[in-house]
Order: sequence, then structure tokens, then C-alpha cells
Amino acid sequence: MTPKPIALTLGDPAGIGPEIVLKAWRTLRETGPAFMVVGDFQTLATSAAGSSVLERVTGADDSAFAFSEALPVLDLPLQSTVVSGKADPAHAASVIRWIETAAGLALSDKVSAVVTAPIAKAPLYQAGFSFPGHTEFLAELTAAAKHDGARGPVMMLAAGDLRTTLVTIHLPLAKVPAALTIEGVVNVGLVTAQALMRDFGIERPRIALAGLNPHAGESGEIGREEIDILRPAVRALRDLGVDCSDPAPSDTLFHPEARRRYDAVVCMYHDQALIPVKMLDFWGGVNVTLGLPIVRTSPDHGVGYDIAGRGLARADSLIAAIRMASEIAARRQGASRAA
Repeated sequence: MTPKPIALTLGDPAGIGPEIVLKAWRTLRETGPAFMVVGDFQTLATSAAGSSVLERVTGADDSAFAFSEALPVLDLPLQSTVVSGKADPAHAASVIRWIETAAGLALSDKVSAVVTAPIAKAPLYQAGFSFPGHTEFLAELTAAAKHDGARGPVMMLAAGDLRTTLVTIHLPLAKVPAALTIEGVVNVGLVTAQALMRDFGIERPRIALAGLNPHAGESGEIGREEIDILRPAVRALRDLGVDCSDPAPSDTLFHPEARRRYDAVVCMYHDQALIPVKMLDFWGGVNVTLGLPIVRTSPDHGVGYDIAGRGLARADSLIAAIRMASEIAARRQGASRAA
């Protein structure tokens, strides 16, 4: 059976999305996995210096295209001109439509997964977009669909042998302590454990829990969050059958020897999770959304306005995201058949 293609949204058309999408296709065209772009055909044609490497398709079930010969594009045109490197709220409606379309294709089982090229939040907010980002928007779009297991969204960052998940995401550091709850930590831990089994093929996942405070609070001398929130969360996770460590100082969790003791780290805030991933593989990290009824990954970087249109962008992270999405989708499909 021929695998279903991946739906790849173009992201911000004024950023590096068009460039890295084309570079990803040139790398993967012979070996796959195959993907189709949901976005603006003309923007891609301009980035490719011509349309000869592109082919318009009518949908994911259009079997006419040969991925090795041309990049298939589901053309949902922009209504305004793109200037590389310049944020423009006029593109927001189209960017949102591309995401909605890709999610709909995945929910209807027309594609195996969704991979999203980077978006810039500020121009979307200016146009009235009310979600913090891709992750929360996709959670809303898929909220009514059936999903087995604990519900996300939970953000995971993956690079090499390191996987980190986040209890809080884009939140000012000063607001993180008040945002932590026992229930929130338990949900992230449970979603992480279930995803490691379902999506990464780890039969008995081991979770490490990062402390919030230096030295994991030093028995309450440097903060009580570990005592009042994190340790009760650990007990609850263990009662649910999750192999989870006691809260550990984050400065001792990420060296190679420590990484051999767990399969993922549940982190309390953004930089605690992202800095070690970017240190390990700055160019190849992948953002995975856990706890959704669809598979979704994205590159672990932004829109790159400063280098857009200059041919300098690297597609490593997008290529890794496409490959990881394909691997997760294959595992889910295999599990579904086995059931």
C-alpha cells in the first residue's frame, strides 16, 4: 500500500518557509517521505525561480503527481503581494486557511500527518488571531475528534537521544510558578508517557521530572514548588503506572550519562526544555505536538525574516520534522492495524 502523503503548510510566506520547503523537497524527492504543500503556488514559484519544479494538485488523493519529478502544491492563493523579510498582516487569513486545510486533510485521513513551516505570531495577532501559536490552534481544530489516551496539546522538542516536554510554554518566567499545578504536571507526564509508547515505540517509557528551582528546591530552602506541586504529581503519575523520577535539578539532567537513564524529561518552562535541545543539535531539532488525534511536527526555529529570500536558510530541521512525522504516522497506522 502506498503511504499517504504528508500535508506541509507553507508558513509565513515572507519568511524562510518557501525556501526550506523547496530545499526539503530536493533532499527527499528520491527517497521520501512524500509530502504535498498547502499554500500559495506563486510564492513557491518565485522562490524556485520558476514553476517547472512544481505541480498543482487538487487534493491529497490526486494520484497524478510524481513526487520525484515535481513538488505537489495544493494552491490556496494569497490575496496580497509577498515581500521577503517583511511581516504583513494581510497574509494572515491565508496562513490560517492553510493550517485549517491541512488539519482537515489529516482528520479526514487524506494525509498521514501535518508538518507546519514557521509562522510569525505578531502579524497574525494584528489580524485578530487569538491563539498563542500553532500548537494551541491545532488543538482547537482537532478538539471534537476522537483521541485515545490523555489529551494534549503537549509540546515536545526532540534532537538525537533527547526529548523534552513542557508544562508551561510561552509564558513570562515570572508567571511560571503560579501556573504550575499538580493536575497540569500530571497531564503532561501522562501524555508524554503515552506518546513515547504509541508514537516512539518505547514499551516501558522512563520519565525524568525537572525541578523548577535551583537544586530542585533544596528541601524547601530555595522554593517549595517541588514539595507542594511536583512531588505530589510524581506520586499521582506513579499511581497511574508511569515510571517517573522525583524532581531533579535541571543542571544535572542533560549530560550524556544522565540521558541514558530516561526517555524524556518533563520540564517546567520554555528555556529549561529548549536550551539543552538546541545545544545538542541546533540545526536539526524537531517540535512535536503530543496528545492530538493527528500527527503534527514542525521545525524548531522561527520565520527568519532577517535571511528570507537570500538563499541562506538551512532545511535540516524541516527535513527532520518531515521524517519524524512519517515515522510516527507509520507507528500509529501499524498499531491501528494490529488492534
